[in-house]
Amino acid sequence: MKRVRSIFLSDIHLGTPACQADALLEFLKAYESEYLFLVGDIIDFWAIHRRGVYWSTDQNTVVQKILKRARHEVKVIFVPGNHDEALREHVGISFGNIRVERDYVHTAADGRRYLLIHGDEFDQVTKYHRWLAVLGDQAYDMLVRLNRWLSWARRTLKVPGYWSLSGYAKLKVKKAVSFIFDFEDSVLRHARERGVDGVICGHIHSAVIRDQGGITYLNCGDWVDSCTAIVEHENGSMELVRWGGEGENVLPFPTATAGAVHSAINVRVSSW
Repeated sequence: MKRVRSIFLSDIHLGTPACQADALLEFLKAYESEYLFLVGDIIDFWAIHRRGVYWSTDQNTVVQKILKRARHEVKVIFVPGNHDEALREHVGISFGNIRVERDYVHTAADGRRYLLIHGDEFDQVTKYHRWLAVLGDQAYDMLVRLNRWLSWARRTLKVPGYWSLSGYAKLKVKKAVSFIFDFEDSVLRHARERGVDGVICGHIHSAVIRDQGGITYLNCGDWVDSCTAIVEHENGSMELVRWGGEGENVLPFPTATAGAVHSAINVRVSSW
């Protein structure tokens, strides 16, 4: 097991068939940390409300593993997102040694301060047009379900590698790419106003690390499609990793420079 100082996870979407809890369990078996940060959309109450509860054994084990770490001196902070926004009513309260916060400032080992937010407040669709956000969420769920069938077909036909339908759609639709950059710029502007050195968020399922104007933007990605997380090493350096599965090790994403094309959007090493 690899020891790091902090683990940052977002957009797990427990309670849905799309949640890749099996991959997350393997990741958690490979990594231990002093801090564990849950950066929103951990439980998908939207999906549960629409379709009822889907709760697999692996999803239950994920919850138990997180609770066990909280009991064993791992500091666990939960910053709810829009899909688990009901928990924002309990900000400042601890459940099973997991503290709920609206946002949180984490000081890394190198002294750099990172603002932790989910990021939905900077998504204009989610903020002002909730019905459209729900419709988009349903469309994304459909893409993810279709992608599982495509992955099965590729494995059956022995086609190497992994191809993400939702990732392809994001890269091909100009408005989607523009939305991602607009979102990141808004989050970076807010971090600058808060006087921090960086910001760690989720929400848009687009994993990346980049610097802009002295502020570092880090997005955890998700555990629906890309299976990504951010880890802080003991020296305070941050790394964005993706879980490869099938016996492979976790592999680092390259750090993206400001203005770079987000080639890391929903990329995975292997299929599940």
